[in-house]
Amino acid sequence: MGEKVIGVHAIEEGLKKAASGSVLYIARGMGGHTQDLERQARLNQKVVVKKLAKVELDRMVENADHRGVVLDLITSSIQQGASKIPMLTVKEFCKNLKQDEKALVLVLDEITDPHNLGAILRSADQFSVALVIIPERRSAQANTTVVKVSSGAAHYVPMARVTNINREIEYLKGQGFWVYGAAMDGQAAYKTTFPDRTVLIMGNEGKGIGQLTQRLCDHLVSIPMTGHIDSLNVSVATGILLYEVRRQQAIGK
Repeated sequence: MGEKVIGVHAIEEGLKKAASGSVLYIARGMGGHTQDLERQARLNQKVVVKKLAKVELDRMVENADHRGVVLDLITSSIQQGASKIPMLTVKEFCKNLKQDEKALVLVLDEITDPHNLGAILRSADQFSVALVIIPERRSAQANTTVVKVSSGAAHYVPMARVTNINREIEYLKGQGFWVYGAAMDGQAAYKTTFPDRTVLIMGNEGKGIGQLTQRLCDHLVSIPMTGHIDSLNVSVATGILLYEVRRQQAIGK
């Protein structure tokens, strides 16, 4: 059995890398978007298309909003017993970096909501984040919901699942990275100069970055706001800060 994928965009991306044994399940009587997905699936001769009653799809994904179509995805990495989502260690990532290569690394300190993680991975893909680091404990993990919310981006963003993010941050600092943590009392991001090798840390939805992790930051950065509430959703804030880093690099600031 492979990975259950729902959501039109996530399925479209999944079909591009589906291997032999993958099955596209479609609820009987469905049209519109399911016809397009069925056509794409049949172009990949390794994917089997099966029509089922809607109630069977409900059971398959525990009544998630599947919109009448579910992809049971097999990839070559799954067949080999590896992770469904590209995973590597921080040391492997650094070993593959060229001496003067630029890189943007995103560390997620206990992001527990899978919807937030999925949205963050979508932004990470759009802004060419080289690596996303998440802790093994007290954190959302890459699952069906994350893949759907990311619109399939979870398949493309390299990730490292680690036991101790502070140890990995210290290692990255030793590899020439400067560490920036998002905090309400930090310097405005647009006034901050981000170097070629930047680590951006985003904290938990409620309590922010942990104290020990915050002490490892070279700088704290914030997003100036003028609204009536005191904070942004963490996935929105991540997208804004990733954009600012890339904006500066684009203009050579």
